[in-house]
Amino acid sequence: MFVYVLICNKNFSLFLFSQLTVYNHRIMKELLIKLVQAETTAQKGELAAAEIISDQFAQSGIDCRIDSWDQNRANVAATVKSDGKKGGLLFVCHLDVVAAGGQGWSHPPFAGAENEGRIYGRGSMDMKGGITAAVTAIRQIVDSKTKLKGDIIFVALAGEETDSCGARRFAESFHPSSKLAGVIVPEPTDFEVVTAHRGILWLEIKTFGKAAHSSTPELGVNAITSMKLLLNELDNYKIRFQPHKRLGNCSMSINTIAGGKEINVVPNMCSIGVDIRTLPGQNHQEIISDFEKIFAKLKQKSLQFEASISIVREIGALETDSNCDFVKDFCSVAGASGTKAVGFTTDGPHFASLGAPVVIFGPGKPHLAHKPDEYIEITDVEKAVEHYKRIILKFLT
Repeated sequence: MFVYVLICNKNFSLFLFSQLTVYNHRIMKELLIKLVQAETTAQKGELAAAEIISDQFAQSGIDCRIDSWDQNRANVAATVKSDGKKGGLLFVCHLDVVAAGGQGWSHPPFAGAENEGRIYGRGSMDMKGGITAAVTAIRQIVDSKTKLKGDIIFVALAGEETDSCGARRFAESFHPSSKLAGVIVPEPTDFEVVTAHRGILWLEIKTFGKAAHSSTPELGVNAITSMKLLLNELDNYKIRFQPHKRLGNCSMSINTIAGGKEINVVPNMCSIGVDIRTLPGQNHQEIISDFEKIFAKLKQKSLQFEASISIVREIGALETDSNCDFVKDFCSVAGASGTKAVGFTTDGPHFASLGAPVVIFGPGKPHLAHKPDEYIEITDVEKAVEHYKRIILKFLT
């Protein structure tokens, strides 16, 4: 009889465990779908997604606060307090997504459709899958009543895809109660441990002229003609840099141009957008100074030449020491044989000044980012949950 009771209790425990697994799977998937449906483009803002995340943390009694501005922009931050004997972990996510674009979607881009084990939709992979996994892992750690020796800090930020406004806003006021052990950015890396990426320097360059009727162009100064002179110079301009052993070369690409409003008016302004991807140690101001020297050269050739330059977006390159103890322990827990460098850029460098190693690690295949029919495998989100739980337990218990 005693043996029978033990067997029954064991079977009942297994049943409860399986039911809990199904429940956690459903909750995780529902969160991901809701986040995709929130449609956090630059036009719609991030507030709706921040509220969804705040509600999730509230269900586990986790302190969570939303910082909102401009009606629909938002950051959300949550903290799980500990006894403070160890440095904490900071999870840095972003809430915003790029626009869905035009044609090419077989599933509505903001429906969060499920098909053959995948969740489709803009942001499903970049990076709401990572957000979902981090939130779920943190909730499960807290719900299990695990005693922590270091704080867990979670933030999901606005504007990573455009101007990093959320990262700058949060970093300016963030003062952790104790030194951090590490910073984790759950961007999609297909579970590769990334410790280096190039920086961003986006510039807007304008040339100026004098408007006139197009029937008498000699009475005006054509800003497009001035821009042509500048573009010819830029064809021969090479940014000075030392190639990086992991990140390769610095690059420059002129990707936008605009000038003129009417076909019968000599344009008084023309602008171009320049995308420069920089390497660790490169000085952005030196690059800008090079452009200003080119302006001065063209001014000597033509007194009518006038130009200005302004920074649209600026993020430094990331380079975390792959041989530091945190990264080596992180790789061990994640089952990675080493680290990688990638071409894309994250909000990670905004947090390098905290003095903690920054690691990028998350679910999803990066090559799907910003494309029609973006998706993430549900099993990858589940896998990320388990990874993040093991990482938290490794460093904070």
